[in-house]
Amino acid sequence: MNMLKFMPLILLTTFLMGSSFAIGKMGLVYASPLLLAGLRFALAGIIMAVIVGMLRRPHPARTADWMKMLLIGALQTAGVMGCIFISLRTITASESSILTFTNPLLVVVLGTVFAGMRYRWYQWLGVLLGVAGVAITLGAQLEWKAGVIFGLCSAVFWATATLLVKKWGSGLDTWVLSAYQMLFGGILLLIASILLEQPFFHWNGESVTILLWLSLLSSIVQFAGWYYVLQKGDPARTSAFLFLAPFFGVLTGWLLLGEQLYPSLISGGLCIIAGIYLVNRQFQSKQKANPDQNAA
Repeated sequence: MNMLKFMPLILLTTFLMGSSFAIGKMGLVYASPLLLAGLRFALAGIIMAVIVGMLRRPHPARTADWMKMLLIGALQTAGVMGCIFISLRTITASESSILTFTNPLLVVVLGTVFAGMRYRWYQWLGVLLGVAGVAITLGAQLEWKAGVIFGLCSAVFWATATLLVKKWGSGLDTWVLSAYQMLFGGILLLIASILLEQPFFHWNGESVTILLWLSLLSSIVQFAGWYYVLQKGDPARTSAFLFLAPFFGVLTGWLLLGEQLYPSLISGGLCIIAGIYLVNRQFQSKQKANPDQNAA
């Protein structure tokens, strides 16, 4: 695939990934975190479910497959996004995006420990760079607030969901899986909002705009664009560009929220970005030698 041809779409999707942290933090002025996340993905899931139904995409016939999508939704949407939105209450959008996007590094660790996967030394170098980046970021002005714990938990949930998708994804339609894991995760977040917080949502033009941006652009358009590029070319090469997402997270946090760009945040973020690049980029050559494995 000619990567330059798809670079505008790659930039758009990674921008939407990264900017959702700053947009989400803006939304917390008008809504409680779990309710905002739940509304975002319930709306996106409903729209996607209607679309895959109209397109007659193959839906699972077995209850076990629906339960798999429910578990992935509980981890990928409810776990990841719930932790992200809660983290944004006490840490910056830049810090939350950096912590969350350590998930490709955790995939290497968890995949080795629990799934028996084998990775090249270049990828382990990427993990070490990522760990160093987190240490640099946390070791300076980022205090050990609750948001830090939730930010790290979001990465753990994401990495775990990634491994489950690797294991089960081949038996499920990608678009159907995306639609229903968002819908199931959104419903779980709404239930959690009722049980775990005092939910509120102030309806006005800005809050509705933020909700629609998160649901339509940062969820549906982002997913559709990213998977279109993945399907058109080498997934391993494309996944290497995930390093752009935390970059856009820090950039939009600075532009939209006026968050300070501390030297430790920049240097730590650069280490994590380099680690993500190595983990994904170097996996390409391994995948050619072993086509039965998926990209990290």
